[in-house]
This record gives sequence, C-alpha cells and structure tokens, in this order.
Amino acid sequence: QVQLVESGGGLVQAGDSLRLSCAVSTQSFTRYAMGWFRQAPGKIYEFLGAVNKAGDDAFYPDSLKGRFTISRDNVKKMVYLNVKYLEPGDTAVYYCTAGPFYGRNRFQDYDYWGKGTQVTVSS
Repeated sequence: QVQLVESGGGLVQAGDSLRLSCAVSTQSFTRYAMGWFRQAPGKIYEFLGAVNKAGDDAFYPDSLKGRFTISRDNVKKMVYLNVKYLEPGDTAVYYCTAGPFYGRNRFQDYDYWGKGTQVTVSS
C-alpha cells in the first residue's frame, strides 16, 4: 500500500515560484516512478511530469518544459514539484502519484494518488 500526502499549496501571486511536496508512506518507495498531475476546475487531469525510480531522470510535456521541475529524495521518501513564473492558468488542484513504470503520462498509468493540494494564482 502506498499513501501520498501533498503539501505546499496556497494562494500565490502571478510571477511567483512555488514548491509542492509529497510525503510518501510505503516500504518500497524506489519501486515506483513518481508523477504529478493537476486538475483545473471543469477540466480533465493534466500530466505535469514524472521522475524515475532512482531520481536521476525526469520528463515533462513539451508545453511545460522550463517552468516545472520534479525531483525526489529516496532517503526521506519525498517528491517535489517546483514551479516558476506562476500564471493564473496554473490554478488547479495538484496531485502526487505513484506508478510501476517510468515514462508514462496517462492518468491510468498511476496506481496511487494523493488527495491533492490547491494552488490558486492571482493576477
């Protein structure tokens, strides 16, 4: 069983940077690739990127390259999402996810999800 708890969301200003954290409870953290998704009101889940099991590689959708960075700490069992130059369009609930395979970007590829953390960006 894997439990994920996100933190770090809140109300921020456009142009700010933000780091979201995800605490992972499992005895086999390194068995999972870790991803981040978000869901804006009235929209489907959007894949933001993923980091591999070792934490030495990550990939992102082309549309988000440069603003989003994902990392993990396998000792602390933590995953991070850093976002630069926040825009009002980044307002969404952000979810940390875990899945068995790296390199996947679909909602159904990730077996475990946190409850999410709300990020609201004001202009």
